[in-house]
Amino acid sequence: MPIKRNITLGISATVVALGIGLGATSMASAATTPAPTPSASSTAATDAPGSHGKRGGERGDIAADLATKLGVDEAQVTAALKTFRDANKPTEKPAEGTKPDRAAMEAALAKSLAATLGIDEAKVTAALAEIHTAEQADRAAELKTRLDKAVSAGTLTQAEADAVAKAAERGVISGR
Repeated sequence: MPIKRNITLGISATVVALGIGLGATSMASAATTPAPTPSASSTAATDAPGSHGKRGGERGDIAADLATKLGVDEAQVTAALKTFRDANKPTEKPAEGTKPDRAAMEAALAKSLAATLGIDEAKVTAALAEIHTAEQADRAAELKTRLDKAVSAGTLTQAEADAVAKAAERGVISGR
């Protein structure tokens, strides 16, 4: 019984230390992150009703990236995205514990953009997938940098940082 209790206590202490380390790392990186300056495209997106915080800025980036990948004017893409958001805005709050089907929403977005912009839906779907993959890679690199700093500062051990990176990679936790 004492061995089992010691193992349980050791695991619990590791989890608590990991949680504290991540919280301290997040707070430390938040204090040193400069505020971004809005660009013309991100200002329009963040002023849109229903957009919140960082996602608003990402929408502006998505419009610019999509315009480049699809070879169309950014203003057209921005207008098409706004039209899609307005048409698909939820009328009521989702039930607790439920989330919209991301794949279905992305498919609907691709279909709507293709129709609005007069572009093949497969091309829009491929462009959205490329942008999504690039964003995931950026988030993973940002998380790795934060974890490396925490290890260097002695806030986390390398094993703890590796465990967090693995959990984020597998979708157990958010890498933001």
